Amino acid sequence: MLCHISASRRGHLLWLVPFLWTLALGLWGLSRQDSVWRDEAATWQVAGRPAGEIWRMLGNVDAVHGLYYLLMHGLFEVFGASTTTLRLPSVLAVAAAAACVAVIGRRLAGFWAGLGGGLALGLLPAVQFHLQEGRPYALVAAGAGLSTLLLVSLLGEVRPGRRAWPRWTAYGLTVLVCALLNWLSLLILPAHAATLWWVRAGRPVWLRWTAYGAGAVAGALPLILFSRSQSDQVSWIPPLTWHMLIGPGILLAVGGLGAWADRPGRARLSAAAVGLPLLAVPQLGLIGLSLVQPLFLDRYVLFSMVGLALLVGAGLGAAVRALAPRFPRASGLLVPGVVGVSVLALLPVELGKRAPASRVDDVLAVAGEVARLKRDGDAVLFVPAARRDTALVSPGAFTGLADVALAETPVASATLKGEEADPARIRQALLAQRRVLLVTDSAKVAKAPSAERDKAKAAVLRERFTVVEDRQVRGRRVTVYERRGPQ
Repeated sequence: MLCHISASRRGHLLWLVPFLWTLALGLWGLSRQDSVWRDEAATWQVAGRPAGEIWRMLGNVDAVHGLYYLLMHGLFEVFGASTTTLRLPSVLAVAAAAACVAVIGRRLAGFWAGLGGGLALGLLPAVQFHLQEGRPYALVAAGAGLSTLLLVSLLGEVRPGRRAWPRWTAYGLTVLVCALLNWLSLLILPAHAATLWWVRAGRPVWLRWTAYGAGAVAGALPLILFSRSQSDQVSWIPPLTWHMLIGPGILLAVGGLGAWADRPGRARLSAAAVGLPLLAVPQLGLIGLSLVQPLFLDRYVLFSMVGLALLVGAGLGAAVRALAPRFPRASGLLVPGVVGVSVLALLPVELGKRAPASRVDDVLAVAGEVARLKRDGDAVLFVPAARRDTALVSPGAFTGLADVALAETPVASATLKGEEADPARIRQALLAQRRVLLVTDSAKVAKAPSAERDKAKAAVLRERFTVVEDRQVRGRRVTVYERRGPQ
């Protein structure tokens, strides 16, 4: 039992247990039944390109994810392309964030608060989703945990000395790297500012924080300004509505309970003083930005879950302290018991996040259908053109098929989906085909074609071809058409 372990060993277990716990949660069902959805497919196909081609593509699209793509390119080069290589960095990142939560929680609210918060992070439903996601948001959460740990260590010094500059430098660099992975992570700076205000930090601390924070912003500013020229990539995000605020409202309510349980003094460094701003400020900041331009996606502020985990840990620590005087033995079982009950209660969520149905589609499943339905000499169409990602991730399944609408490949055009020919040329190419495989979205999620090229594809298929096979699998659809009339 942890309560009978020596203090030194408990200190080591404090970060190690949450790290290994979260690692185990991440490795459980990591392949998601060999499925990859459209967002991860973007990572997969870009990471497989030469570094020079990635750099060239960033001038046209997805500059905001450039650092992440280059990192994943290096990992694909060393370990090969697989769902494990794609997702393991996120697993390790969340595990590292859980270790940071544990260390921060212990420092601010005691051993059980740290252990409880570290174990809780990986169980949060939003974190469960991104724990096994081949995108950069988990890495940002790890950076948020590390930068917050560094700030807490600096604020906790009784006599800040000249040797603090390495930690301030590490703080600034960590914030900068997070911003290069997702520049909305700079919302952590006003969160940390709120913590400084809460604890009434002295002028020297404010000056250092301002200098290093400004350095991080300055370093990320070129990316921010350049990526704004690619803002059409987020034009699909819907405007903010009241129902979109239900989730943040619940999170803030839960966080408020944890802050109440911690009940800090006005100027005391505490879990509430650190966790509540880290949870609330990024959420409220993103809501504010979304009133100007729709940007509200919870993954952009996933790192705020570090604050929620700290507050959950603070609540558990307070419960242990309240229980200990009357039931000392039982108090040592409280945190493991709550975690165990939470695992069972959240089991449907945990299983759901590890199933292909948890994502909107699966590019690998539809590639398998194409491989089964195709014949040599068939043509293939993608509607919309972004659905070409399945051929980019699984090129072997499309061997022998003619992509008749494609004028310039994604690599040659330095884009994610390639450049297609004009509608007249697409129509002409289709009329010369005997069989065509159409890869598109399943009927449940499909939208009417909006691009002129896609309208031309649909018109030719409707006028000159007959459906002979139709398969829908995991959010995507493959329809086989044969031309009517003399062959």
